[in-house]
Amino acid sequence: MTVSGQTMVIDYIPVPVSVLQVIDEAPGVKTFSLSAPQDEMAFEAGQFVQISVFGYGEAPFTICSSPAQRHHFEICVSAVGRVSNALHRLAAGDRVGMRGPFGNPFPLERARGKDLFFVAGGTGMACLRSVISHCREHRSDYGRLIIASGVKSPEQRLFVPDLRLWHQDDQTELHETVDKADETWQGRVGVVADIINEIDFNPRNIIAFVVGPPIVFRFAAQNFLEKGVAEENIYFSLERRFQCGVGKCGHCQINDLYVCQDGPVFSYSQLKARSEAVEATLPDS
Repeated sequence: MTVSGQTMVIDYIPVPVSVLQVIDEAPGVKTFSLSAPQDEMAFEAGQFVQISVFGYGEAPFTICSSPAQRHHFEICVSAVGRVSNALHRLAAGDRVGMRGPFGNPFPLERARGKDLFFVAGGTGMACLRSVISHCREHRSDYGRLIIASGVKSPEQRLFVPDLRLWHQDDQTELHETVDKADETWQGRVGVVADIINEIDFNPRNIIAFVVGPPIVFRFAAQNFLEKGVAEENIYFSLERRFQCGVGKCGHCQINDLYVCQDGPVFSYSQLKARSEAVEATLPDS
């Protein structure tokens, strides 16, 4: 974390930050805009923070806003547990605690000059929105921007204003799908990983970023590999039982890796050698 030109690492003690705005994204999902500690915070796309609600505990959330926004940051929260439900009861002006940012970001320097293929399943867009925003803000640094986004139903689409903007931008290729349509949906119906097979791209020039439930990792990796994308060019962001965020508690350990410190962003080739990761997320070798 960088504050007024100085480096400050917040590892163990939460600092207070304010809720600036709460946005209803979808049923059971809200985006929170939070003030940066000391008025400024540097982070990279793919990193996460530990947010504590006083009296309820602490939970990890990937930052979903652009890294260019240094005076505030955003997290997208599904109400699925004790802390996330407590967050959903907060309003603008309330205070929470924050530790971080933590973790290994997406390899954007390595991706310079490459075509980028983003695959978001379920709430995966909450993680990919930050890196997509960065790439759109630095458009000349990258080739094609291909986005495949899939949710269970139209009402569960996240960041709808952003999706509309990406649809209208002729330099961004957005492909949306839902598992089950309703009367309002005129688009594609089907699983998000299948979109990979429907798009023509140069597999030797692709960097793939995949975020979603394990089944999305498994089939997205399989489809990219079958199209000739190199293992080291397929990246996943894993959110796996984070607790301390600093590699001390062991809750997020995969064999010799600590997801909170060595990840949460990993390449396929990194995870392939770890049997636990293969069993949970990856196609059979």
